Amino acid sequence: MSRRVVRQSKFRHVFGQAAKADQAYEDIRVSKVTWDSAFCAVNPKFLAIIVEAGGGGAFIVLPLAKTGRVDKNYPLVTGHTGPVLDIDWCPHNDNVIASASDDTTVMVWQIPDYTPVRNITEPVITLEGHSKRVGILSWHPTARNVLLSAGGDNVIIIWNVGTGEVLLSLDDIHPDVIHSVCWNSNGSLLATTCKDKTLRIIDPRKSQVVAERARPHEGARPLRAVFTADGKLLSTGFSRMSERQLALWDPNNFEEPVALQEMDTSNGVLLPFYDPDSSIVYLCGKGDSSIRYFEITDEPPFVHYLNTFSSKEPQRGMGFMPKRGLDVSKCEIARFYKLHERKCEPIVMTVPRKSDLFQDDLYPDTPGPEPALEADEWLSGQDAEPVLISLKEGYVPPKHRELRITKRNILDVRPPAGPRRSQSASEPPLSQHTLETLLEEIKALRERVQAQEERITALENMLCELVDGTD
Repeated sequence: MSRRVVRQSKFRHVFGQAAKADQAYEDIRVSKVTWDSAFCAVNPKFLAIIVEAGGGGAFIVLPLAKTGRVDKNYPLVTGHTGPVLDIDWCPHNDNVIASASDDTTVMVWQIPDYTPVRNITEPVITLEGHSKRVGILSWHPTARNVLLSAGGDNVIIIWNVGTGEVLLSLDDIHPDVIHSVCWNSNGSLLATTCKDKTLRIIDPRKSQVVAERARPHEGARPLRAVFTADGKLLSTGFSRMSERQLALWDPNNFEEPVALQEMDTSNGVLLPFYDPDSSIVYLCGKGDSSIRYFEITDEPPFVHYLNTFSSKEPQRGMGFMPKRGLDVSKCEIARFYKLHERKCEPIVMTVPRKSDLFQDDLYPDTPGPEPALEADEWLSGQDAEPVLISLKEGYVPPKHRELRITKRNILDVRPPAGPRRSQSASEPPLSQHTLETLLEEIKALRERVQAQEERITALENMLCELVDGTD
């Protein structure tokens, strides 16, 4: 009699747990806009959530530690004239976030480490190039300041945020509305899904479709797709009978899926969140109250169901923390930020381990905050894998990185690449020039403050005279 062998995997017993009530973020008016984006973005410093706002679009940015009830007058990021549809943190600067809106623009914001006193209304830069609403944003994984946006005009634009330039415009590839866009690990290729039911792999610098698959899922509802670490594709969609599906594809052979998992019957679009370090994909459906997760391996059946985290309340959106923001001392391998109608609740995925030591098999080196390329290097055809960091000592986010405002690159914190111009003897060094500028600015501010104080004193004297006169 043959004995069934249980598959060996360190992730077989991963379990999800909602954070305690005091670790949630309460009293947040989550946006009610009908749009299939995550509505939430998170990094090791901040949590950003698209919220309801009168007279335009807004999102709230909270320091991760600011749990509990959020004051109803807490400052928002407001600048869009239409609803905000998507937000995405820059992977190379934890203080920079991009927002896309129904008003056809993309705005890039610098978020201070301190809590602002009033609403943030001035973006660092506004990117205008779409003719219809912009619903998808995605930063390049390895090149500095390269941002992708996709709009209702069926156009993908790739920007150099630092200069505001359009690097590439892919305007004749998609005949209908784009549902999702994903970079591969080094940012050399894009995977897109479209209302025309076609899954495409695109080389953006050549404006070419490298491979495509019509109707990877037979159903009529929108598709989603993400790249895996080894260049395969995971897609979510629907069968003819409206059953939700997860499929694994090899782009070199798009005829048949490598694996196909059928789940349940529901009309909620499944948002896939893929972790390349553990090769686990988490599926979160809008309107669902569960998170299903699967491990992707090299041996059949290739897609292995692990478990389902279930709760009572349906989710309106979901944020996914980058690996460097996790607590490695607790064997945390993923953390989600689940949006309810009026709150945001962290959900932690953990591998049970008895040892308190660093588990290096759970935490391979992971992408850090340093870019591997400059925007112009990537545009010229260079590719580079992400710059990896170890999480052994834990990850401490860098302090607020000030922007050096230059015409070439306003989000750069380093001098431009290439040979430096030799300075003449008469030209002061940059640091001296900066110091003098700062001193002049401080002096001007002091003079303004002094003038204001003199004005206040004069007004107070007038007030005293008026009071004395009435007596």
